[in-house]
Amino acid sequence: MPNYKYAAKDMKGRALSGTLEAANRQEAMNILARQDILIISLIEAKAKVKEAAAGISQKKVKLDDLVVFARQLATMVEAGITLVSALDILSQQTETREFRSIILDVRDRVEAGSSLSDAVAKYSSVFSGLFVNMIKAGEASGSLDVILDRVAEYMEKTNGLQKKMRSALMYPLAVASIALIVTLFLLWRVIPVFKEIYSGFGAELPRPTQILIIISDSLGKYLFLGIGVIAMAVIAANSYIRTERGRLFVDKALLNLPVFGILFKKVAVGKFTRTLSTLLKSGVPILTALEIVSKTSGNKAVEEALEKVRSNVREGENISEPLAKSRIFPVMVTRMVSVGEKSGELEKMLSKVADFYDGEVEAAVAGLTSLIEPLIIVFLGLVLGTIVICMFLPIFKLTSIIGA
Repeated sequence: MPNYKYAAKDMKGRALSGTLEAANRQEAMNILARQDILIISLIEAKAKVKEAAAGISQKKVKLDDLVVFARQLATMVEAGITLVSALDILSQQTETREFRSIILDVRDRVEAGSSLSDAVAKYSSVFSGLFVNMIKAGEASGSLDVILDRVAEYMEKTNGLQKKMRSALMYPLAVASIALIVTLFLLWRVIPVFKEIYSGFGAELPRPTQILIIISDSLGKYLFLGIGVIAMAVIAANSYIRTERGRLFVDKALLNLPVFGILFKKVAVGKFTRTLSTLLKSGVPILTALEIVSKTSGNKAVEEALEKVRSNVREGENISEPLAKSRIFPVMVTRMVSVGEKSGELEKMLSKVADFYDGEVEAAVAGLTSLIEPLIIVFLGLVLGTIVICMFLPIFKLTSIIGA
């Protein structure tokens, strides 16, 4: 007969969990009901998932799924449900097959005696160093539910910041892509039709029209060659970016861009302060916290600067001094960090800075969106308008000759 795992509460509200043998699910429910037990979950016990040991699915899991996982796990742990039962319930509620397999394996490891932090650490591509170390701090302090709530809150704010960045970048990219496609279509398909019409005029075409026709002819002849060259350039650039030197060069360039550089820098500062504040508040040692912050910064230039900060802190310096030397972090940030160190409330100061920069990013995104929209419209008008005028110039010239 199959075994069934259950999570339940007795009449006094105490959490219970265990396994029982029954012919089917209904019989298992009847057995528990006769014991005056309130059933929370009842699932058939299956063979242990061996996927992680075999190196299965190290695919990325959506940040939204991780937020829900951390939030619900915190609620269940706070309610007194055992970790094994809570993970069992979450595996049943998760819609993503890969994430369900991971949760089941984590459950099996915990059930076998492993700590939750060690179990999730096996999936480094899913659970970040920040996630693992905060859980480890929660286990050590006996406040796992509080730490899990804090992790969920951090990920929610990080996710919100990423969405704001995407919204700021996607609109101009989408419009620019459409403009490029329309322009190429006009040059490749429409202008050759006008060329055929004008070839019967027997008169010299205006210079702008001649230039446009030459561009159109060149596009028709070398289109596929051009696509091949662009593809090779993209592959070469991608290979360069994958190197340490290439990524550092690109990340530094992003921080120094004329318009978007300010936004990227604000995002980097906001993420740094939010992450460090969350880690310190959860009891993670400062050197470990700085190592995690540097690796999760998302920018090689920032990571390099934070590694230097960590090295200086290990030698006995304060955080604020090497931060100021990096020239990446604004004066306000370094001053507030210095005040936080002197007052013993560093995590509180960092949290305030993070909140401030979240607001700054939101305002910057709104400002960029409102600025970029008219600029793109003007650019489209100039490009498409120039093409149309160039193609109709011979008609205008012919009309003026006839009128004379």
